[in-house]
Amino acid sequence: MLDPIITFFETIFLAIGRFFGRIAAAIAWPFLVIANWFRNRHWMVQAPIGLALALLIGLYGYFVWQTQAWTNFNPSFVDAYKYPAREAPAGATLTAKADGSPLTCQPSAIAETTIALTDFNVNQNAWISSMILYKLGFFGVDWDHTPFLDNKANFQRGVNEAVRRATVELVDTLGRMRGTSGINNNLQNARSKMQYGEENWYWSFDPFGPLTPTPKQYRSAIKDLANYNTELANCSATFDARADNLREFLDRIASSLGSTSDILRERSENHGGGWFDTRADDRFWFAFGQLYGYNAILAGTRADFANVIKERNLGPLWDRLHGQFKSALKIQPAIISNGAEDGWIMPTHLATMGFYVLRVRSNIQEIRDVLDR
Repeated sequence: MLDPIITFFETIFLAIGRFFGRIAAAIAWPFLVIANWFRNRHWMVQAPIGLALALLIGLYGYFVWQTQAWTNFNPSFVDAYKYPAREAPAGATLTAKADGSPLTCQPSAIAETTIALTDFNVNQNAWISSMILYKLGFFGVDWDHTPFLDNKANFQRGVNEAVRRATVELVDTLGRMRGTSGINNNLQNARSKMQYGEENWYWSFDPFGPLTPTPKQYRSAIKDLANYNTELANCSATFDARADNLREFLDRIASSLGSTSDILRERSENHGGGWFDTRADDRFWFAFGQLYGYNAILAGTRADFANVIKERNLGPLWDRLHGQFKSALKIQPAIISNGAEDGWIMPTHLATMGFYVLRVRSNIQEIRDVLDR
């Protein structure tokens, strides 16, 4: 009685095998034609073509490796700085020596974490978005529109979004006394360089376009921020650690996270495709990178505004905010799924990340409300 059933399944599997065999043959056919043509050429033709192919394979090997190797990725790296133990705010005098030797002042932890994040993005790792093979795409298709090799690029952009916000605020409010003193040149240079296009390479379709790769500009911004911190440590620069400046800074960050939450919500509600949504990973890893960056920058903010934190008794609220960041940064799925919120087969990672983004934003707003009283 089992023979007809066995025969049926054999027929099905043979048909499936033939189907996939034809697909494999169709894919292999152009490569076989090229290989046959190559074998019949003179060595003087074969040599440069072989060299070009070897170079291309090497470049793609390096590119794939750089997109998959996340060097020194550590969401808790800022804990090593021990910022909660710092008592003096940024710019405060640490030593006042009677012998006439130079004063020493507290450098900025916001500048320090911004340097660390940018160094992580462009020195400890390759900046993916401006690599030539990333710009060329997958057979002309933007890598961001494929499910392959774009997670790290989106993560880096998310981190960079937090860094850009920090450099803007350092120039506009934090690095100036009540917003009326002159702009610090090092901070101004750092902000300009961090606003540089994220995908620039040596060559552009625009005849007047940039000829400086993005990582070079960001590395230069690191030096400018380090110079500012040196000036601050020598008491020759300003950091205005006032409560209203902290409130405004938190407002800007909350607004940035609100925009990210809207992007996650829109993708989750209108483009549900489970594991087959090829843009879900872009949204997820951008949001993850943004939280990764803001976690470090806000830890630095706590140190820079130590006086305000102590006066307003914000320590417990800041501890809770740090805990919310840690919870969010534990979500690291291997494959991002944009399933239905009530689905039971395909998870909804975008909605989950959106929830954590809103929790962090809610905690920031709570701290901001205390400052507003």
